[in-house]
Amino acid sequence: MRPSWWQAGAKPSRARGNLRRWQHERASINHSIARSTAGVAGRHSALIEAAHQRAASAINAELTLLFWRIGQRIHTEVLAGQRAGYGEEILSTLAEQLARDYGRGLGEKNLRRMVKFAITFPDEPIVATLSRQLSWSHFVLLLALKEPMQRDYYAQMAGAQRWSVRTLRERIDSMLDERTALSKKPDETIAQELAAMRDAQRMSPSLVMRDPYILDFLGLRDTWQEGDLEAAIIREMESFLLELGAGFSFVARQKRIQIDDEDFHLDLLFYNRKLRRLGAVELKVGDFKAAYKGQMELYLRWLDKHEREPEEASPLGIILCPGKKREQIELLELDKSGIHVAEYLTTLPPRAVLGEKLQQATERARLQIEQRKP
Repeated sequence: MRPSWWQAGAKPSRARGNLRRWQHERASINHSIARSTAGVAGRHSALIEAAHQRAASAINAELTLLFWRIGQRIHTEVLAGQRAGYGEEILSTLAEQLARDYGRGLGEKNLRRMVKFAITFPDEPIVATLSRQLSWSHFVLLLALKEPMQRDYYAQMAGAQRWSVRTLRERIDSMLDERTALSKKPDETIAQELAAMRDAQRMSPSLVMRDPYILDFLGLRDTWQEGDLEAAIIREMESFLLELGAGFSFVARQKRIQIDDEDFHLDLLFYNRKLRRLGAVELKVGDFKAAYKGQMELYLRWLDKHEREPEEASPLGIILCPGKKREQIELLELDKSGIHVAEYLTTLPPRAVLGEKLQQATERARLQIEQRKP
């Protein structure tokens, strides 16, 4: 059968033209088929990937809960009331048998972790909830933390923000729990806010705000201007958002604010979906000055009037400085204006140095709280 472009007796030039039209039609049809197939394949791939993720999450949750139950049963039914030496011998024997029957994952080292897991997290419903968000590897990192409130903080934050194991390790190494504004509050307040995050999925600004912020990923060396700092943040926005805190998304750079025919420019504007409010960030290259309060208050009131949606809370302000004048900040009572002043570090100090700095800050904050009491 001759193709549709062929006509008997047609001149060669006409035949070639018909051939080209036919080839174009076929190419167009093939392209349409390819696009349609790709679209269908893409939708099916998304369904398959989503199903794989749900299956993996369900398996992880079951395994984590299984490990807790094994640890709990060994602790209460095998080791309870036993002399230390005899209990160790029973555990070793049990581990050998379980490893032989079910593999190395139930060896002695892991059984000890499971027992510690059950002792450290004694509430099964809480474990069941966390196991849907965190893997066994997350819990292994958490078990190494000594303070209960510290473990609770990292467990809740890792679950709420879907941290990977690597991210959780990095946050622990950077002493994030001690850098939050919450760490400067009384223990009762810390416990209440962590409970609110766990039970009501409600996050407070003090859980989000940090001091200091570690911006070592910006690559700033020696001296720099505010423009250099801002440009570096824009370039490394993904890393900056992670360090800025839970729920932040970038909105604008050099946000124009017009008041009385005069233009002002806010360095960076963000939105926090956890707090449901805007976050204004001002960048400074020198120590904090009292005049910064009036500037930020002006920006926040303008944002509250012109940018805030009805269902949102009032905007928050963050002033980032390389150094703080603590007495000025205390006298200005910036927290009452929704303003958070924090230092930023462009290099990560040794853990011991950072730990000492944070400990001193916590002690000063606790002393202020005591002095305010009637």
